[in-house]
Amino acid sequence: MRKKVLIITYYWPPAGGPGVQRWLKFIKYLPEFDIEPIVYIPKNPNYPIIDESLVDEIPNDLTIIRQPIVEPYKLASKISKGQSDTISKGIIPDTKKQSVVERLMLFVRGNFFIPDARKKWVKPSVNYLSTYIRDYNIDTIITTGPPHSLHLIGEQLKSRLDIKWIADFRDPWTTIGYHKKLKLLPMAKKKHKFLESKVLNAADTIVVTSNNTKQNFLSLTEKPIEVITNGYDYESVGNVELDVKFSLAHIGSLLSDRNPEVLWKVLEELMTNNKIFASMLQLNFVGAVSKDVLRSLEEHKLSQYVNLIGYVPHAEAVKHQRKSQILLLIEIDSEETKCIIPGKLFEYMVSNRPILAIGPEGSDVHDILRTTNTGNYFLYSDHDAIKEAILDMFQAFSSSELKSNGIGLQQYSRKSLTKKLAELIN
Repeated sequence: MRKKVLIITYYWPPAGGPGVQRWLKFIKYLPEFDIEPIVYIPKNPNYPIIDESLVDEIPNDLTIIRQPIVEPYKLASKISKGQSDTISKGIIPDTKKQSVVERLMLFVRGNFFIPDARKKWVKPSVNYLSTYIRDYNIDTIITTGPPHSLHLIGEQLKSRLDIKWIADFRDPWTTIGYHKKLKLLPMAKKKHKFLESKVLNAADTIVVTSNNTKQNFLSLTEKPIEVITNGYDYESVGNVELDVKFSLAHIGSLLSDRNPEVLWKVLEELMTNNKIFASMLQLNFVGAVSKDVLRSLEEHKLSQYVNLIGYVPHAEAVKHQRKSQILLLIEIDSEETKCIIPGKLFEYMVSNRPILAIGPEGSDVHDILRTTNTGNYFLYSDHDAIKEAILDMFQAFSSSELKSNGIGLQQYSRKSLTKKLAELIN
């Protein structure tokens, strides 16, 4: 008889993004380890990104429970649709460039919706699931956040019922970069810290996606913490021909704080001093790009090389990964982002294209790239090293020898990662 596990998540197809894919893939493979997943999701969610193609990946025999949710972002969109959509996607403008409405929305979001805008789903979910868990003899639940309010569902169910609870943190809580932009009052900061500690010390097991997050949480709890990163699945997208031009592609949102000025400066210098390089350069952006980044590209005379593709279905994004000459991975240069491992990294790694990553010192991404031999990692201060690396890659491109030679990638396959999760459940 298969063991039943209830997975409580906000993001689910047709929502797009790496958070959706993480649990969609776990659920795909859990039955192979004699575990029956049951998914609990909102009935009327307000997803900032839609990817209908992911709906086709939902197993036909999967039990999905839906309950209504109150969505403040829907109300906010009546006031300012563009600004509420932008903030819900995590694109927060620089403080100096925020409008009065944006400042007000961020203040309300940070101080009145703690831990987040989905907090009103906690009480009705706990009431409904308490009965469901008893009726269907479920002894293990998993909550995944953000939104971290879902962990409060887990904490309250744990206090009511004799169940095992695994809390999955796809991102940190109080140490995540955007917390500084939420204009939190002292009492709000204190409440966030209190709720974070409450969850970390009530869960039976905590799952995180990076070693840096684990080290951070170890100072807050004595509960067991396991690292299960995101990963890659085997995607069949047919034959994909490489770009004819020397293309540098960024897949996913490129936010204002993730603006790699050093890279644009290097490309401007190379483009100015090397006519052949300039004739072959192409910059592909697949996903949302902030106005600040576009403005920066214009200032560095790179606008003519930019190909704005926008958000595309996941399968299409995989094609762009495999056809691009170089894949860009950019992270905010801060202490808080050392623990961030973008989900796309693992798909990058199996695309056979070299990765050029720029981020903070001590990043988990640096370690992964080094041990798998899938790319180069640079700090924002590494101007000369970045320039030399791009010239080397351009030379390899010019002689049709530019490729990646990854090693030890199997450990990051979705099936291997699901095996680790199944061991925790059992």
